[in-house]
Amino acid sequence: MSTATDVGYFPPGSATRRVIGDPAALIGGFSALFLQALHPRAMAGIDQHSSFPDDFWPRLQRTAEYVTTLAFADTATADRAAARVRGIHRHVRGTDPVTGRAYSADDPDLLRWVHVTEVSSFSAAVRRLGLIDAAEEDRFLAEQVRAGALLGAVDLPASRTEVDAYFAAVRPELVASPVARRAARRLAFAPIPRRLPLPVPVGSLGEMAASVALARPAWTTVAAVAIGLLPPWAKQLYGVPRPPGSGLVTTASLGALRAAFLGVRRATGQPGPPR
Repeated sequence: MSTATDVGYFPPGSATRRVIGDPAALIGGFSALFLQALHPRAMAGIDQHSSFPDDFWPRLQRTAEYVTTLAFADTATADRAAARVRGIHRHVRGTDPVTGRAYSADDPDLLRWVHVTEVSSFSAAVRRLGLIDAAEEDRFLAEQVRAGALLGAVDLPASRTEVDAYFAAVRPELVASPVARRAARRLAFAPIPRRLPLPVPVGSLGEMAASVALARPAWTTVAAVAIGLLPPWAKQLYGVPRPPGSGLVTTASLGALRAAFLGVRRATGQPGPPR
């Protein structure tokens, strides 16, 4: 039961609040979407149980709300949010056309894949700007094991070393299939509505998920940086060129986007998320 002093699963001062509360984590979250598409069975669940373009922005907003709820809400609210997601997962099942294998959203392997791609992408983006060090990144990944467990995920990596080992082990299953490439194109050229009256949840992930949807140039920049943040092996699978200096450009662009998001927050009087 939650109390007036219940600060949730991740209290003030936690690495989770520091990472999720930073605008750079949002761009890392978009990068995770490109990464997730490389797993055929995970991609099949998204492709066969989502409506594009109608559900693109609402789905993005729901994901941002869920992540920020777990990071900043009291435990009862977080538990309710996790229960809703588990309920949705029970109905997501089918057959992957790439491998011919059955999938379900509550499969431990797929839960692990989605969890690891998300949390590692969040922390990698924030660390890339020097906003956290290696030790704090490891604390974040260790804390996020609890978040994954709320959805039924098990055997989750709890450090960057373990994350890298996990990716090395799972890479033989990954492929830039036609389904994955179609999803990547959808992400890179997402439908930009004239107006997008989205609610803004607590935390930078949520508030910036709303703001980046305001204009095509903004989304194009965000998508380009998200692709730039992909691990080298993921870029290789997609066939993304890596010209000299591209890493520096991605880092500089990520920093510029973060500064712009913080500027929007100041201009609109939005308070920063509680740390």
